[in-house]
Amino acid sequence: MPKVGFVSLGCPKNLVDSEVMMGTLARAGYEITPRPDEADVLVVNTCSFIAPAQQESVQSILEMAGYKKFGRARKLIVAGCLVERYRNQIREQIPEVDAVIGTGEVDKILAACEGELFLDPEATAAPSYLYHDLTPRILATPRHSAYIKINEGCDHPCTFCVIPQLRGKFRSRRFESVIREAENLAAAGVREISLIGQDTTYYGEDLGLRDGLPTLLARLAQIEDLHWVRFLYCYPNRITDKLLDAIAEHPRLAKYLDIPLQHASRNVLARMKRGSHAGAFLKMLEKIRKRIPGVSIRTSFIVGFPGETEQDFTELCDFVRAAEFDWMGVFSYSDEDASKSFALENKVGEATIARRRNKLMAIQKKICARKLRGKIGQRLTAMLEGPSKDTDLIWDARLEGMAPDIDGKICITDFEGVNDAAQLPAPGTLATIEITGAQDYDLIARAVKFAAPSLAVPLAQQSAAENLFPILAAR
Repeated sequence: MPKVGFVSLGCPKNLVDSEVMMGTLARAGYEITPRPDEADVLVVNTCSFIAPAQQESVQSILEMAGYKKFGRARKLIVAGCLVERYRNQIREQIPEVDAVIGTGEVDKILAACEGELFLDPEATAAPSYLYHDLTPRILATPRHSAYIKINEGCDHPCTFCVIPQLRGKFRSRRFESVIREAENLAAAGVREISLIGQDTTYYGEDLGLRDGLPTLLARLAQIEDLHWVRFLYCYPNRITDKLLDAIAEHPRLAKYLDIPLQHASRNVLARMKRGSHAGAFLKMLEKIRKRIPGVSIRTSFIVGFPGETEQDFTELCDFVRAAEFDWMGVFSYSDEDASKSFALENKVGEATIARRRNKLMAIQKKICARKLRGKIGQRLTAMLEGPSKDTDLIWDARLEGMAPDIDGKICITDFEGVNDAAQLPAPGTLATIEITGAQDYDLIARAVKFAAPSLAVPLAQQSAAENLFPILAAR
C-alpha cells in the first residue's frame, strides 16, 4: 500500500489536525511512515501564526520538496494555516506542491492523496470543519497522553491575532462527542487528557450550554481510567467561580491553569483590544490561589507591541515579579500584515523588543528556580513519561502542575528497589517521587513508589505513531 509521511508544525491544535489526517489515510489503507525517504506521499501541516512560524513552514515544504524531486515521493501536499493565508502563492511559487488543504478542509486529505481534490483556488469561505468522536485519529503523542480539541476558531477581536482568519468563527463540539472521545482514549490506554481550543473557557456558549466548560470537566472527571484532565488557553475574564470550584472539587482535574494575559499595562491591553490591567489580574490570581490550594499557573506575554513604552514595559516587569507565575512564555511581537495591529503607529524596534524579552524572561527564570528549589526534599506524585531522549539512564516525569511539552520536567535518576529493567513501570504510571535537586526549570528526583508494571500500559504497546517523522521534534 502507499506510504505517507507527515510533518506537523505549530501548536497542539494543529497536531490534532495531523492526527485526524493520518487516521483518515490509515483507514483508507495507507501506511504511515516515519521516514521521508520511504514515503510515496508527503504532507506538511503548516503554521502561520507569526513570521518565524511561516519561515519554518516554508523551509519544511522546501525540504520535503527535495524528497519528491530526488527521492521516492510522488506527491507533496501542504495543509494548515499557511494555506489559509497564501493558498495561491504556495501553488504558484512551489511547483512541487500537488495540492493544498486549508484548516477547514482536513477531511479532504484522502481526495488530495488520490488526486481527486478539486477546490476553487479563489474560495474565500471561512473554515467551518470540526472533527468528532467517530473521526479516525492516530495519536502522534505518547500513548498515555493525548489532546482533545473541544472547540475551533475564535470570535475575540484581539488586534495582534490572525486566528479568526486562519481558523474561522468560534464553534464548539457537541458535549457527548467530547465525552465519548475521552472514554475511547482512556480505554485505549491514555491516562492524561489536555483539552484545547483557541478559548476553552468559552466552550458550549454557542450551543446554548450554561457553564459549559466546568460541566464538561466535571463529567470527564468521572472517567476512572484517567489520572489527569487539564485544559489550556483560558481567557482571563471567563474564569468563573463555578470553573474554579470544579477544579478544586475533582481530584482528576489537574490543579493547573493556563491563562495567556498578553500584557499588564492598561495602555497596551487597550490597544490589543484585551482590556483589564495589572491590578485586576493580581486580584484574579489571589482568588484562584485561594480557591485552589497548590494550583500551578502559566501565562504568556507579548513584548514590543506597537505603542509599548518603557513605562509600559516596566509595569509589566513589576507585575511579573508580584504575580510569581509558576511558568511563563514571552513572545516577541510579530507585525503581521493581516492583523489589525499592523496599522497601529509607534512600532517598537527589533533590538528593543529582543532586550525586553530577554529581561522579562530573566525575571521569570529567577522566580521559577526559587520555586523549584523550594520543592527539594518533598515527596510528590508524578506521572512517569519513560526514558529520556538523551539517555536511557534517566527517565522523564511530570508533576500535575507541568503541562506536556510546554513546562518543565522531572529527571528521575533512580528507581528505589528496582534492580532489573523488567521491573520498571510503564509510561503513564503515577509514582511517588522524592525531589533531590532543582535546576532553572526542571527538577531532579528518585522514584520511591509506583504501581506494579502489570497494572500499567506496557512500553511495548505504545502508539506506533510516536516517532512519526518529525512530528514530535518539529512541534
